[in-house]
Amino acid sequence: MSHPLSPTEIQFYHEHGYLLPKKKIFTPAMQAELTGIFEELWEQHGRKMNHEDDRPHLRDKRLFKFLLHDDVLDLVESIIGPNIGLWSSHFISKEPLVGRRTPWHEDSAYWKGRLSRYDKIVTIWLAIDRSNRENGCMAVMPGTHTNGFSTYEDVSEEENIFNSRIKDIDESKAVFFELEPGEYSLHDSRIIHGAPPNKSPYRRCGYTMRYYSTEALVIPENNQDHKVWLARGIDVSGGTKFENV
Repeated sequence: MSHPLSPTEIQFYHEHGYLLPKKKIFTPAMQAELTGIFEELWEQHGRKMNHEDDRPHLRDKRLFKFLLHDDVLDLVESIIGPNIGLWSSHFISKEPLVGRRTPWHEDSAYWKGRLSRYDKIVTIWLAIDRSNRENGCMAVMPGTHTNGFSTYEDVSEEENIFNSRIKDIDESKAVFFELEPGEYSLHDSRIIHGAPPNKSPYRRCGYTMRYYSTEALVIPENNQDHKVWLARGIDVSGGTKFENV
């Protein structure tokens, strides 16, 4: 199922901070297997999550089959180079009718001080369910990945997944990531993004797979409870502690 990115796609990603290839990574059988793993976890949550299952690969080793799959790493390598660390993964689920808004944010802002650099971190957002504007699909603000850290303001957690958001966003410029099950998007960790609430009768779930270039040092004293894996290549930083699968 490998679909290498074209030079034009790679250039678009670096210029705009995201890419919507409208392609699938895995075979139908593998996608069904991944969906089945999520459905098991969803049952464990009482068929209710309304945000995310944080780093499920720490508890379910079956997920490494997907996280370290050659087709996934080939895709990542085309964006950040051959030396790849696995940073994290999440199942992110917005339940029907009650899924809260994801405020505008930068992923990198929540990792501030934990890595030595943030310029080569990419997230693959893989759709488990159909994802569209009706059920709260993700949206990005193109080109904002080169702006540096933004200014945040407080918001209510009754309506939002987080208690803060980036100030003064012109939402008319947002690009929405509408995906069919099995399709994926790519975005830079520094890009401003968010998602509307799920007001539809349909669940919206995706699996995020996050990778970084090992040119970055994972700072030990600021990541005492965070585990990373060397997915491909070598540790360029020379000082990061990696786990064994």
